[in-house]
Amino acid sequence: MSLAHDTAVWFSKSYGLFYLIGLSVAVLIYTYWPSNKQHFDKAADSILRDEDRPWR
Repeated sequence: MSLAHDTAVWFSKSYGLFYLIGLSVAVLIYTYWPSNKQHFDKAADSILRDEDRPWR
């Protein structure tokens, strides 16, 4: 194994780790952002609306 290969492997593993951590933080911030609560509540209740009935 050459030094260049080891460096490339280290860089790709480090970049992937920080990328996934950053993506996870972004998803959590989006999920718990206060202005999204109404949208998520509406989506959760949409299956329970009276207009959703079996086809007759």
